Amino acid sequence: MRRRGLMRHTRSSIVAATLLVTSQVSADVGDGWGHYGGSEKGLQYSSADQINLSNVANLRVVWQFRTGEMGEGSRSGYSFQANPILARGTLYVSTGSGIIIALDPVTGTERWRFDPKLDRTRGTSETANRGVSSWIDPTRSEGDACFHRIYIGILDSRLISVDGSSGKPCTDFGEHGEIDLSREVRLLEDTRLNYQVTSPPVIVGATIISGSAIGDNRGVELELGIVRGFDARTGELRWRFDPIPRDEKDPMYASWNPQEAKKSGAANAWAPLAADSELGLVYVPTGSVSPDYYGGEREGDNRYANSLVALRADSGAVVWHQQLVHHDVWDYDLPAQPTLADLKRDGDTIPAVIQATKMGMLFTFNRVTGEPIFDIEERPVPQSGVPGEHLSKSQPFPVAPPPIMSHNALTAADAYGFVLFDKWDCADQFEELRSDGIYTPPSLEGSVIMPSYGGGMNWGGLAFDPDNQIVVVNTMEMPAVVQLIKREEFDSVRRSGKYPESQFSSQTGTPYGMRRQMILSPLGAPCSAPPWGRLTAVDMVKGEIMWQVPFGTIEDMVPDFFPNLELGVPGLGGPIITAGGIALIGAAMDDYIRAFNLTTGEEVWKQRLPAGGQATPMTYVIEGKQYVVIAAGGHNKIGTTLGDYVIAFSL
Repeated sequence: MRRRGLMRHTRSSIVAATLLVTSQVSADVGDGWGHYGGSEKGLQYSSADQINLSNVANLRVVWQFRTGEMGEGSRSGYSFQANPILARGTLYVSTGSGIIIALDPVTGTERWRFDPKLDRTRGTSETANRGVSSWIDPTRSEGDACFHRIYIGILDSRLISVDGSSGKPCTDFGEHGEIDLSREVRLLEDTRLNYQVTSPPVIVGATIISGSAIGDNRGVELELGIVRGFDARTGELRWRFDPIPRDEKDPMYASWNPQEAKKSGAANAWAPLAADSELGLVYVPTGSVSPDYYGGEREGDNRYANSLVALRADSGAVVWHQQLVHHDVWDYDLPAQPTLADLKRDGDTIPAVIQATKMGMLFTFNRVTGEPIFDIEERPVPQSGVPGEHLSKSQPFPVAPPPIMSHNALTAADAYGFVLFDKWDCADQFEELRSDGIYTPPSLEGSVIMPSYGGGMNWGGLAFDPDNQIVVVNTMEMPAVVQLIKREEFDSVRRSGKYPESQFSSQTGTPYGMRRQMILSPLGAPCSAPPWGRLTAVDMVKGEIMWQVPFGTIEDMVPDFFPNLELGVPGLGGPIITAGGIALIGAAMDDYIRAFNLTTGEEVWKQRLPAGGQATPMTYVIEGKQYVVIAAGGHNKIGTTLGDYVIAFSL
């Protein structure tokens, strides 16, 4: 059955002994998938080539497993975003409420499960978990309890360690196998579910490192967005890094008003982290300082926020940092795992890190020094924010690669609709709003934010082919409105019923509340012209776009009488690339998994899924056979079909 609105649900809405251990658990395994994103470097790439352009059309379902997640308690914000991992011959997958399930990778048969007993009756804005991490304890022997450990961070801010063979808690870790991450983060009263973990930790040597997800529009004085390193065996805290500098010894302290830094919160890293164990570095993509849409209480660029930060994994010391958004008032968090690629240029190999952004731009740095590999320019951006605001006069733009999506202003002349009344309604909406292109600041009349607060790119990140030096990434291209509301008018506007599809946030401690929503037509389609989702390949040697194709059809998005057009639709989840010359991706809102020719962008295979594929696929070879696996469970915020499926394909 076709759903009646493209984004209807959105509307309501990344020593030698130590090095030996590291190589055992963190190095890229040629045709395995031992980490979120395939490796600690987040390449989302596999050297497996059994499935390739000559035979991918013959892929079929070989097993299907159901987690049982849909039958338990409240499902507020339900989604299934897991990227499973294969470790020591077992496939590990996590559900949105933090259940770890160990599966036989050949048959899909359950071996064990661990349920952390998350309180499922307490609603969350998004019931999400993107995966688990794996570690071998070098002080133990094969067969010992917790020789192999699986770690997960969950929505009630616990970091948990279990035995990879049995699923039983590793009781020497923290307290009875878990750490309460909500301690010493300035947790607000009764808001534990606003301090969460949704992405897997990374492990370098014997240090496990985790960020957090914070409900960051509630106000100024929120929880601390700290990143912490713990002893992977005992759970003892080794270090902490705060993206808001509160210590006068920090080099960035002088760039802040000390009193504003003291009270500000968030700037947390909710996306997956990446690591280079040989360098001993962890790469942290940070978000905005609270609240997202007004920065009058946090003057300046807000350094370390909205930044890619390289930390020493053993101490948390800052090695280098690059800010990609100054003084963020658009919710342009760095949303994706950094990708640690080795780039080939002029006969040399450069250790690089590529960062995908909500702005639809790719930034590329030397991952040792932090120096840009492609130049970055500071360009003027729209000004005239609301009274009290302190906007940055410029923002960084990479010279190459070019933006993956348009940054132009949207006006009534750009309004799109399936039929005339649809288009007219969209034109009327644009007429009422401020629209000056990318980085238009939030306003009292309402501003068009394009790319929206969802991106551009999001947590699905990008895939990198090391042989061909190609990046593949999917983007969402749809506008949103953000409107600031004077404090004295906020409650009455929120209760008025005038904006039934908007999300409202109080932004306590500022002169303004806020509302936001996607700009949609009466039929539920984005008011900008399609494609609303694209798949793009970028040549990272030249810094040029190779190809772009619309990604996804409107099959499940509009009333039945519309033709099934491949207009390109929004999607959540990322692509993977294999040495077979293909890119595989679910993500799109039409409940398919697809394969694309890496060279041309031609779609070469697709398979209908029983639920939305809002997750990143993975692939592995075991017993001589290559499998492709995806978590198909949908995402109720974007209205895709909900389910609890783990599905494996093979030839």
